[in-house]
Amino acid sequence: MVPSASSLIFGPKSSSFRPVPVRSLNGQTNVTSSNSMAAPVTVAAPKWAQKTITLPPQRRGCHLITSKILKEIGQDLSEFKCGLAHLFLQHTSASLTINENYDADVQDDTETFLNRIVPEGSSAPWKHTLEGPDDMPAHIKSSMFGCALTIPITDGKLNMGTWQGVWLCEHRDYATARKVVVTLNGI
Repeated sequence: MVPSASSLIFGPKSSSFRPVPVRSLNGQTNVTSSNSMAAPVTVAAPKWAQKTITLPPQRRGCHLITSKILKEIGQDLSEFKCGLAHLFLQHTSASLTINENYDADVQDDTETFLNRIVPEGSSAPWKHTLEGPDDMPAHIKSSMFGCALTIPITDGKLNMGTWQGVWLCEHRDYATARKVVVTLNGI
């Protein structure tokens, strides 16, 4: 009988290595190796947390939202020693990215760049104009940066570089509130 993929742990590739079943004991995971005389190793069972954060409407442009996100998830985040934070924006005319967290000129320059490479107005070639002249360009800009981020968690904190921050890039002239689903997974 072959164990299911969800019950295996894989390690370095070698001729003597074989995946072995994982048995749960008292909320802990017991990992054993059939090719070793070593005692079983106990590791913490993974945990999950999820929260939907509503951000107030922002003017068009790039906005640093790291502190708003941390304010909402800080309590849950502090319970993770190691893991991943996944941020998902539930909209198609805004985006998320990680970039400069110090000089606001970077946010302004990024907005200038986006507006130059994605044309708007009556001379733009877009067919989709039902929701206004800024809507189709907003969809394109959203696809360029994307609507999801994955950030490592280390010792209860988002493990980003010194000058990195999470941005909400608002691509509409008259924005609405934006929702970000934050999912935390780890130990």
